[in-house]
Amino acid sequence: MTKNQRIAYIALLAAQAVIISLVERAIPFPFLVAPGAKLGLANIITCMAMYTLSAKDTIKVIVIRLILATLLGGTISTFMYSASGAVLSFFGMWMVKKLGPNRVSMIGVSTTGAILHNVGQLLVASLIAQTWTVLLYLPVLSFVGILAGIATGIMANFLLTHVEKLEYYMYLQQSGNAG
Repeated sequence: MTKNQRIAYIALLAAQAVIISLVERAIPFPFLVAPGAKLGLANIITCMAMYTLSAKDTIKVIVIRLILATLLGGTISTFMYSASGAVLSFFGMWMVKKLGPNRVSMIGVSTTGAILHNVGQLLVASLIAQTWTVLLYLPVLSFVGILAGIATGIMANFLLTHVEKLEYYMYLQQSGNAG
């Protein structure tokens, strides 16, 4: 992939993630059991980036999404929660993905990201509230995160295996030529 193709692909993924984030933000809370929980649909794009780009380029997609989504409809607090969740989620997903496809599928990688995103957000909430009791909400959010992670992992896996151009990028990444 040429440098210009890579830049255009990063921009395309980031734009898709921003749009998904904004649409998801407009959806009322889908989980009555867990107020504040979201589906994490932008994680589909993160998974696609992780499987088709280098780690450095995946971080670029995430950072662009965080900044643009905040500028287009967020606040400093939403940025803090999103950024902490995204950072912890990315590193967890990256480490689990390193175990290899024979040990962990994309669904497992996505689920790891969903749970760690919740952990990151609750850590920020506990710092803001100045109490660790906020973390008592983690089991509820983890259950929702597991369900959402499975769903987004299935969707990302479907996209990567059924969109012809993405298979090409995935091949480039696996052969070591992407990055």
